[in-house]
Amino acid sequence: MSGYLTTHVLDTASGLPAAGMTVDLFRLDGAARVHVVTMVTNDDGRTDSPILPAADFAIGRYELLFQAGAYFGRDDTPCFLDDIPIRFGINDPASHYHVPLLVSPFSFSTYRGS
Repeated sequence: MSGYLTTHVLDTASGLPAAGMTVDLFRLDGAARVHVVTMVTNDDGRTDSPILPAADFAIGRYELLFQAGAYFGRDDTPCFLDDIPIRFGINDPASHYHVPLLVSPFSFSTYRGS
């Protein structure tokens, strides 16, 4: 069985899923940062499919870039944050990697989810 990568974004200021946030995935290869895919979160704050599906899943270093500033800017919400990069490593090709983001206009946190 092959692994895959997902995310879930929650807007802690509103207490709701962060629907409509753009998320970019990059593969980090030494000094190179290679764009893999751009996705947008759905009404549940998730992407409609895995960000990195089993067919493309590979060991390596990655970066998820959450466009929080643009997300909060849609409603003219004053926002301290802009793009939020989360860098992480994938070392088990059979695992599900889940990178949730809890975000408000002024702070964020993440963890390895399940």
